[in-house]
Parts: sequence; C-alpha cells; structure tokens
Amino acid sequence: MQVKDIMTSPVVSIEPDTSVTQAIRIMLQRHISGLPVVDKDGRLVGVVTEGDLLRRVETGTERKRPRWLEFLVGPGRLADEYTRAHGRKVLDVMTADPATVTEDTSLEEVVKLMEKRRIKRVPVVRGETVVGIVSRANLLHALAGVAREVKPALASDQAIREQLLAELARQAWAPVAMIDIVVRNGVVELWGTVTDDRERQAIKVAAENIPGVKEVNDHLAWVDPTSGMVFYQPNEPPAAKAS
Repeated sequence: MQVKDIMTSPVVSIEPDTSVTQAIRIMLQRHISGLPVVDKDGRLVGVVTEGDLLRRVETGTERKRPRWLEFLVGPGRLADEYTRAHGRKVLDVMTADPATVTEDTSLEEVVKLMEKRRIKRVPVVRGETVVGIVSRANLLHALAGVAREVKPALASDQAIREQLLAELARQAWAPVAMIDIVVRNGVVELWGTVTDDRERQAIKVAAENIPGVKEVNDHLAWVDPTSGMVFYQPNEPPAAKAS
C-alpha cells in the first residue's frame, strides 16, 4: 500500500501568522492533533501539533531549569524555549522544515520515518504543495480495513503444521529443533521447550496467524539457561509434565 491509499485529503492547514489561539480552536473543532503550516503560495513551511503547545506560560507549564543548568544549555536554546512558551503566532511555536512524503511513498517508509523522527503525522506533498496528511490514525484505519478482508481459510492439519514449521524456520529467534507441533482438527498443540519465555508468545502468535487454525494450546516448558531449571505452564497436568 502507498500513502495515496490512506492519506487524509484535502487537509486543513493554516498560515504562519495565524494566532496560537485560532490554531488551538481549529484542532479542537476538527478533532485533529496537528496542522500543516503553509505560506500564502500554499508551500509547506512547518507543522504545528499539540506537542508544540504543551509548554505554555498560560498554563504554567513552561520549562524551568536551575541557573547552573541554564548556563550549560546555552542562551540560544533558552531563547527558543522562551519564544515557544510565550509566542502568540503559529510561526513562534511550529516545527519548521518538517519531514514530508509523497503520494507514492510506501507505508513501510512512512512507518520508518515516524519511528525515526518520533512523530505522529507526516504531510504529503506534490512538488511544494501540500495535498494531504498521513497519521498514525490513518495507518490504524488501513490495518482495520485489511483485517476485515482476511477470512478464515480451510486447510488440512498437515498443511497447517507445514506452514507453521516453515514460518518458524524463517525466524532467527525460533528454537525449531526444540519444538514439536501436533495439529488435530485445526487445533494446534505446542510441545517442547524454549530458553526465553518471550519465545512462547511469539510461537503462539505465529500459530494463530496460520489460516485454518481454530485454537492454540501451549504446553511449552521454559528452561532457564543459567540454572537449568525447567518451568512448566501452571495449568499443565502432572501426566503431561512427567512425559
């Protein structure tokens, strides 16, 4: 999927000279948490988000540091923080030169960008013009749409077992040689041992994603690599533990 498949368009934008109060009003009325900032020619110059408005003098949340730390931070950064806390225009508080994507950018690249920059939304541009915005909410909507399209598939027990083994074989973390998988009537029984208890959940998730699986029963035991002690599932019957 690409950005053009999920982006919000047209997008609500504001100009740099817009007041902070007006920007807040628009975000509240439209139920959005960020706005692209464009100049009079429609070119993107920044983004203002709810995060840019957290440290404000009006609410007493402006950043305060001890004098010795202010000396280390330096006058430039202190001046910038003052502007953001006291500024009355969007220009004063916005994030300038934001990261952008195009309509043909893949969703994988969007997610990487969001993780790298620790941002929740990215403007979509065509040349220098803003044509939309893609946010985490858009990604969730896309995920929900795909999930609705996924339908249970009929598969033989052998096919389920083979697909699960193949999936685990592709994963570097999976202790394939230490696991036994039994499938009966679409119910997957997981036996064997793991050396990290987090592997247990990952194996269960892999099984649950195989088409045709109705249920997954976890009988895996965890072996502590340090002490060699074996920990069984609390609900595992004694007979199963002995075997």
